[in-house]
Amino acid sequence: MDVVTVSGGSSAEPQETMEFDSNEAAYEFYKEYAKSVGFGTAKLSSRRSRASKEFIDAKFSCIRYGNKQQSDDAINPRPSPKIGCKASMHVKRKPNGKWYIHSFVKEHNHELLPSQSHFFRSHRNSDPLKNDAKVRRKTILATMSKQYGVYQSTGLEHYIRNQNDRGRSLTLEEGDAQILLELFVAMQEENPNFFYSVDLNEEHQLRNVFWVDAKGIDDYKHFNDVVSFDTMYFMNKYKIPLVLFIGVNQHCQPTLLGCALIADETLFTFVWLFQTWFLAMGSRAPNVILSDQSNSIEAAIAAVFPESRHFYSLWNVLEKVSRQLDYLNPWHDTFMAKFNKCIHRSWSEEEFDRRWAKLVNKFNINDDTWFQSLYHDRKLWAPTFIKNISLAGLFTPSRSESPNSFIDKYIQLETSLREFIEQYKVMMEDLYEEQAKSQFDAWHDTPELKSPSPFAKQLQFVYTHEIFKEFQVEVLGASACHLKIEKEDESSITYNVKDIESNQDYMVEWNGTQLDICCSCRLFEFKGYLCRHAVVVLHMSGFFNIPFRYVLQRWTNAATSRYPISEKLENVQTKTRRLNDLCRRAIILGEEGSISQESYKIALDAIKDALVRCSNVNNSAENEGQGVPTVSKVPGPNVNVNKGIKRAESGKEKSTNNGTTIMKEKIAAQPDVNIGIDASFHQMELPNTRHLQLHNMMPPHLQGVVPTMFHNVASTQFHNVTSAQLQNSRLPH
Repeated sequence: MDVVTVSGGSSAEPQETMEFDSNEAAYEFYKEYAKSVGFGTAKLSSRRSRASKEFIDAKFSCIRYGNKQQSDDAINPRPSPKIGCKASMHVKRKPNGKWYIHSFVKEHNHELLPSQSHFFRSHRNSDPLKNDAKVRRKTILATMSKQYGVYQSTGLEHYIRNQNDRGRSLTLEEGDAQILLELFVAMQEENPNFFYSVDLNEEHQLRNVFWVDAKGIDDYKHFNDVVSFDTMYFMNKYKIPLVLFIGVNQHCQPTLLGCALIADETLFTFVWLFQTWFLAMGSRAPNVILSDQSNSIEAAIAAVFPESRHFYSLWNVLEKVSRQLDYLNPWHDTFMAKFNKCIHRSWSEEEFDRRWAKLVNKFNINDDTWFQSLYHDRKLWAPTFIKNISLAGLFTPSRSESPNSFIDKYIQLETSLREFIEQYKVMMEDLYEEQAKSQFDAWHDTPELKSPSPFAKQLQFVYTHEIFKEFQVEVLGASACHLKIEKEDESSITYNVKDIESNQDYMVEWNGTQLDICCSCRLFEFKGYLCRHAVVVLHMSGFFNIPFRYVLQRWTNAATSRYPISEKLENVQTKTRRLNDLCRRAIILGEEGSISQESYKIALDAIKDALVRCSNVNNSAENEGQGVPTVSKVPGPNVNVNKGIKRAESGKEKSTNNGTTIMKEKIAAQPDVNIGIDASFHQMELPNTRHLQLHNMMPPHLQGVVPTMFHNVASTQFHNVTSAQLQNSRLPH
């Protein structure tokens, strides 16, 4: 048998004929092989000769080798990846000093992740070039671009303007408009589903611009319950007038749902921006939208999102309190202590009103009109008044605690547009990498139970790692709570819960028949999972499971599933495992099917057939009421574009009074158009533009309220468009 000497650095599969100069060389070879296949490695054991004291035996393994052994009384147990995998390589030393493979076990009992190998600790420093952060970012960005390549790009020109603001335009440095357009062109080349829209004033100067990438559109499909509209950089007079739409994913990470540069803070600018964002997101309004305290923003939200609940960002309100009441500086600390007690420790509306009145009288601020307006709007920002809703961690008392703060490290007061565009690219790459790592960790690590609580066991494999970690803190904290019955009636019991750790009393109302529970600390409203006070009440009432309505799908491992989770929460883990297994097999099928045209046709036919059969099975189960929920039929950016266009072309038509042909009861097809920028873009010609016809795209509740114009765009330049004048009497004041 021929013997092959290997010095390491090869990704070939281990063979019996291989020899190595040392056990370290053997381990380096096994690591390279593991990295190419997609698993992490560890040195399992080694043995020295009693006579020579030299190493004569070593065994390397997959990091998931063996079973977890953890003491039950461990104070702070660490997560363990071990799940009984047998994959390993055993090497021994020959008398001549060479090392050979004594045994090799190839099979794993878990999914392999070759595209994410760099996340494994054993591979992080193995290749300095591939381990470089920029290289990883570009790889992940490319992967994301392909992954979210299913959306139709939509260009549109959307004018909403007041005649009094004809001269307003973005203040840009020379060449900035060109750089901005180049960014949009590059983003669409990378992913043709990148969305952007521009708003020009009467002189064809750039007034407002909005953009969002395809992943932001996809994230919004799953996490449109709460959105923060962040205007901090614009309101604080940063060099670039940037505003952002920000959400939170299932791993508590910020997701960027849209960016805009705006010329002013008029009602008409915000209506244009919200309508444009609304259309980009598939005409889905958020359940809750948080914003700065602004009359024009509030009026625009009421006009565009009448069904959404609107709140002021708490951190923004608290920052304004210090600025607006700066004349109280000699008593600032005392005032803020009283103010914080009023808003954070008033468990009833009556208690809030009483403390507010006491605060006003004590500091003699009865005549402060701004402070009076703050009280008038108390239901839009005071925690005491926020009930029966979840704010997903976006409603925080300070900006540093808010997911919005992630962008602060990329932009400063004097950051120019050129600098921001470069930082924007880095920021998106960082976001993608963090999200990919969290997905990797969700597969790789099993969340550790720190107590035998049935509540923790119930949600151990349901919640994502980040949420389970936070929830388990509440479960452990329940042991430091003491409760007593405050009052009781036929339907519910109200408990007074003494939290020894915070030295506070909280009121918890529990309805055992309806499985309704509400705590005055409002943790469920602010964070989206139950607090320790509710947990101890459930436990003492003989309930050992969290009621299903208090397990939000957005925090589970099934957050991005197209079907809502059922009350059988244990199915979440099973479904996730099925999805991972199918994805792995699909990759293998793709590699095999792409080798030849014949194998490609076989694989493609098999996929089409399997998709039809699976859809039939799921639809049958749905129709028979076997627990498969109905999929929403709301049209959005994930609609098959080709099918949509064909349906539009074959639909019935009718004509308006002005002769414009529109589709009857059909959603107008949105062609793949890039909207360029004229005038302030130095009369540049527009690349690859076609005539744009977007009729009947105004949301029904805004038709007749805010005139909207979707004007045809010529192939080389914008036509001069007379601005639409808003009917002020029809808008909220």
